[in-house]
Formats: sequence, C-alpha cells, structure tokens
Amino acid sequence: MREISIDLICDTIEELCIKSNKELPVDIEKCLHRCAKYETNPLGKSVLCDLEKNLEAAKEHNIPICQDTGLAVVFLEIGQDVHIVGGDLTDAINEGVRRGYTNGLLRKSVVSDPLNRVNTNDNTPAVIHTSIVSGDKIKITVAPKGFGSENMSGIRMLTPSHARQGVVDAVLEIVKKASNNPCPPMVIGVGIGGDFEQCAYLAKKALCRSTDIRNENPFYAELENELLGKINGLDIGPQGFGGITTAFAVNIETAPTHIAGLPVAVNIGCHVTRHATMEI
Repeated sequence: MREISIDLICDTIEELCIKSNKELPVDIEKCLHRCAKYETNPLGKSVLCDLEKNLEAAKEHNIPICQDTGLAVVFLEIGQDVHIVGGDLTDAINEGVRRGYTNGLLRKSVVSDPLNRVNTNDNTPAVIHTSIVSGDKIKITVAPKGFGSENMSGIRMLTPSHARQGVVDAVLEIVKKASNNPCPPMVIGVGIGGDFEQCAYLAKKALCRSTDIRNENPFYAELENELLGKINGLDIGPQGFGGITTAFAVNIETAPTHIAGLPVAVNIGCHVTRHATMEI
C-alpha cells in the first residue's frame, strides 16, 4: 500500500489547471500547423494562420490560449494500492482548481446554481470522474471545457435498427447543427454504447485521447476516419468561413450496451481542445 497525500494531489491539480489553459496539447498544435499548410480555401487558410499567431502570442506573453478558460473537468485513475491520506479527496481537487484559477489569473466562469446564476468566484466546483485501476499511482487529467463548444454537443438514444449508418447520420447531424459555433476546427469526441450518461462520459473522455491515436479496434478506427472525411466535406471550415478543415480528428470510445439500445453522444471540442495529464 502506497500513501499519497492530499497536498500532492492539490498541488498537481493546480499545476494542471494552469498548464492546460496555457499550453495546447502537442498533437493538436501539430494538427493546426498541418491544416494551415494544406487548407485550400484562402479565407480558411488565413484564419488558421491567425490561430497559429494566437498560439505564439499566448506562449510569448504566458497567457491563456483562449479567453474562455472553461469548466474544470478532472479525470482520476486511482490505483487500488493507493491510500489517500491527509484529508478529503473532493475538497483537495476543488482546492487545487481554486488555486489554479486564482494564481494562474484564469477567468472564473462557474455559477453555483444553474438558474440563480451567482458566480462562485473561484471556478469551483469541478466536474470529477474517478475510476479504480491496478497499481499504486494516481493518473490525473484536467480538461478545461469551454461552453461555446460544449453547448453544441448532443446525445441521441438510437435503437439497434439504426445500426452503423444511424450512428454516422447522428454524428453528422449534430456537427452540421453546430456549424461555426464551436470555433472550428473541432475535435469530435463520440461515445457509443452504455446508457444515457455513460455514452456522454465516453464522448468527453474521447476528447482527452491524442488525435494521433486511432481506436484500437480496426472497425471503429475505420469509422473514425470515415466520419472525419465526411465532416471535413461539409465545407464549414475554420471558424465557419469554409474549407476542408472543419475537424482535426474524430475519437470514438465504446462500451457494452442493452439489447434494445444504441446510445450515441457527441462532445465537441474547439480548436483549443485542452487537456493536461500527470501521474503521481
């Protein structure tokens, strides 16, 4: 049994909140540079070049890569041989978010109630997902989620008769409706299977997978590539100005489901689909 202190978890969350908001994942930055090179629409190409300049400015001035520094979504993979000591895990995570958003001078966008809408002034509470895995370490991922893209996400409770084509149609319908609103080029996270809430979780988790990595199942890897081709054929383009770069990648995650169900969720990430990971 390995002991991990609450203080270490808190410090790690703070660091990841700042890092994820100021440093675009390397794989997405590579996508941006590649698409800026090959985009055929002059206006779309100009927009991608502007986005490249924005990244350079953020690095030079040590500022967030987007003004919407998001709702903090935290994924924890906790080794079953870990004993967390020194306090409450949820409190430590929220304290780390509080420090990260305060010390990092990040915009605080969370309201305490969905209808009364009073700002909490520290960007807490975070959305927390935990899973128990083998080992004696904790893997922590912080994924700040802006709501220009989050608001364009969707879920469809299909039935098995819709089959593969129904999944394709559902994803394309949601992306078409989103259009320019999520600040494309997008990263498209797709969750298939499970139930109502699990497929949405899978879609969010899919956004944290590198755009360089395809689904390990060849069937779904092929579906990812097919969907990406169809999405980039919609001519939405960078920031909605047209072109062949509507999405950087489509990442699919799946789970077993009920014999009568085929849930499909689409979680859309913008051109700064942010996440940072650390293992302690």
